Amino acid sequence: MEASLQAALDALSDPIRRCIVRELAGAPDWALPCGTFKELPVAKSTLSHHFTVLRNVGLLEQRDEGARRFNRLRREEFDARFPGLLALVLSEP
Repeated sequence: MEASLQAALDALSDPIRRCIVRELAGAPDWALPCGTFKELPVAKSTLSHHFTVLRNVGLLEQRDEGARRFNRLRREEFDARFPGLLALVLSEP
């Protein structure tokens, strides 16, 4: 993971992305496909952009299975690079 602290902070500054991260943190790895985030108040293309931003900073890993794209929060890797940052996001009410 080569993301800078500034890139990580920028990625986590968006409330939609923080919501995605919290939802992924509460689910087992690879349990949530992108299509399960339909309740977020953004267009599908915007949601795709949010996933790309999270993936680019190393918070998210995605894997395709047929027509679905499943997600995994890269918690251990992100915590090793930015200790405590993810915990702050997950503790947000």
